[in-house]
Parts: sequence; structure tokens; C-alpha cells
Amino acid sequence: MTTRRGRRPAGSEVPLTFEVIAETLRERIRSGGLRPGDALPTQAVLMRKFGASSLTVQKAMDLLKQEGWAVSRPGKGAFVAHHDHADDLDGPEATAPATGTAARVEALERALKEAAQEIADLRGRIEALESGSGERGR
Repeated sequence: MTTRRGRRPAGSEVPLTFEVIAETLRERIRSGGLRPGDALPTQAVLMRKFGASSLTVQKAMDLLKQEGWAVSRPGKGAFVAHHDHADDLDGPEATAPATGTAARVEALERALKEAAQEIADLRGRIEALESGSGERGR
């Protein structure tokens, strides 16, 4: 069976090289070998280690960024992404960040929860001020 380069045969479970690279880096992050803020290996290092082309390494890095595992800093390279739960790395939810739409929904839910808490705090302060000024005026 022949396939075009970089394409998996239908029904094949064999991961492509960029998937192997991405999973290797994910595992290093999960295990604590790479921590939030650490620099990821350079493209040249990954190309040598995996015998991969620059395009394959770029695809792996793009996948990690898309999934929320890595961030780019122009002129500096790629780094392990920081997560709100970085201090709680032993919970199962900390082993893999949410991806795509799920990550956006989680971020919006967190922002909404924080906004609701801020509104509640402001209401409490307003009520305290109003009750305090009402008592002073008596």
C-alpha cells in the first residue's frame, strides 16, 4: 500500500512523526521534565533527535500551541505554556490542557465566574456604604 508522504493509510493507528514529536514533548511536560515557562527544544534539536524535517517539527509545535501546551515568544522561541492550575500538577485535570473550543469555553467560564464574583463584591461594598451613610444621617 502506498501513501503520500505525511499521510496515514486509512484505518492505520501508526502515529505520524509530528504526532510522535508532540506526544514526546507533552509527556516531558506531564512528567515535570519541562515546567511552565521552560524553553522547549529548538527546531534544530528536534530535527536531529527525530530525524525529521523542519516542516514536520513545525507541525508538531503548531499542534502543541493549538492544544495549549506551548506558546511562542517572537525572537525567543517556544515555551511551555503557563496554566492557572500549574501549582496543582498532581490532579488528573492538570495532565492535559483543554483544546480548541473546549479551552475557549473554559476560559470564558472562568472569566464569567470572576466577573460575577467581582460584581458580588461591589454590591456588598455599595450596600455597606449605603447602610453606613444612612446611619450617619440619622
